[in-house]
Formats: sequence, structure tokens, C-alpha cells
Amino acid sequence: MIAATYKTKKMLKESVGKELRYQETSMFGSEYKSNGRFPVVGPGPYDRKWYATVTMKDDKIVKVE
Repeated sequence: MIAATYKTKKMLKESVGKELRYQETSMFGSEYKSNGRFPVVGPGPYDRKWYATVTMKDDKIVKVE
């Protein structure tokens, strides 16, 4: 699960159309996808206050659920 470096889920939703600010957390390789859906946690990998599913297209956030 990728850590999205936004203080709140609302701030992540306000970033639709922009590149995702994130930190990889897996020791098994990259989880980021420039096109597709994946789960994120925030505001950091160790301070998990919210969760979301992000849809990306061409390295831009298209949707946050």
C-alpha cells in the first residue's frame, strides 16, 4: 500500500488532475501505477489516519474513492 503524503483525504481529493505525492512502502517493488487503481494510506506510512483508492491516468489523479 502506497502512503499518500497528504494531511487529509480531502486534500487528496482536491488534487484530482495533478500528480500524486506519495511514498512507496513495499519492500517487494514499486506499487505505483501511472495508469490504473490502487489503495493508498495517509498521511504517512506509519501514521495511518485515512485510506482511499486512487485511480490514475497518465500520471494524473483521475478519481479518489
